[in-house]
Amino acid sequence: MHKILFLFAPFVISTLQAQTLGGQSVFQFLKWPGSPQLSALGGVNVSHLSDDAGMAFQNPALLNSAMHTAWNMSFNDHYAGIKLFQSFLAFHSEKINKNFLIGIQYVNYGETPETDAAGNVIGRFRAADWAFVTGISGRYLTRWNYGLHLKFISSQYGRYAANGIAADAGVLYHDTTNNLSASVLVKNLGWQMKTYQGTDPEDLPFDLQAGITHRLKAAPLSFSLTGQRLHRFDIRYNDTAFYNQNGWPLGNEKKFSFGKLLDHFVIGMTVHLSQKLELQAGYNFLRRRELSIPSASSGWTGFSFGCGLILKKMQFRYAQSYFGRGIPSHQMGIQLKLNEYFGLGSFGKTIGW
Repeated sequence: MHKILFLFAPFVISTLQAQTLGGQSVFQFLKWPGSPQLSALGGVNVSHLSDDAGMAFQNPALLNSAMHTAWNMSFNDHYAGIKLFQSFLAFHSEKINKNFLIGIQYVNYGETPETDAAGNVIGRFRAADWAFVTGISGRYLTRWNYGLHLKFISSQYGRYAANGIAADAGVLYHDTTNNLSASVLVKNLGWQMKTYQGTDPEDLPFDLQAGITHRLKAAPLSFSLTGQRLHRFDIRYNDTAFYNQNGWPLGNEKKFSFGKLLDHFVIGMTVHLSQKLELQAGYNFLRRRELSIPSASSGWTGFSFGCGLILKKMQFRYAQSYFGRGIPSHQMGIQLKLNEYFGLGSFGKTIGW
């Protein structure tokens, strides 16, 4: 499989410059964190190792044998009544020494009365997005992991529908001696197959990410630094007319600035209180800048916090993320180890793998 990733690389490089900025692509829901642990670490992290199958949805290279028979589910009650649900099942095949992931990500935007031009109610307008995900990962030598996701994406906004396919490819380096892990991830590389009625094909929310995580030997702490959208330096949406109208300086910034550099980074920290309990915190520079109001206090915008209870048969995780000064967005998740409940330790052998 690692040969497939190397063959995949030239195609990735040739398409980097063709990708658009955030907010200018279709299927934006693919950016949403599939795990409360990921949300707590700032929403973007490619190098934090755990047996949380939700993290493997972010980066297929994080999919490992410790996730065997893990059934992971998470739910997010987002702003304006938006509901997000993710569910993933991971398992390991001893025969071919590979790990597999299958799951779905679903976003329900609710419904509202649908009217005609005269204001007459003609029905209900419903909107939803979903993606079906399959993944595989393996190990190369002793310190390298690699993984690949394939996704079928579907979107339905009333009578308007679209679909597409995408792939994620990741490589992870793990040094157990120094408690260090580093990873590079190519995310959401694909295309829109069916467009919304009356529209042209749009780009997917492509992302090139890289990160490093280090767990201290003398303290129960792990620190992560992750870079996002590394294929383009200036990732700010520059609406010159809007900025000039509101007297904001962003529209007249220089090509290079320290702020633009920081926009790429997300910081995460984990406090390992015990083998069963951990706390997490994160800070997303881009989220802080994009969602702050210059004329008002930014509060906790850009920060996120979470906790995890890790038991033998299950995990409970919770996260809250701040997208503004108001009430945070809450995400809850549970993971069950099915082999602990139903004796599926030899599941891979049972199905002939």
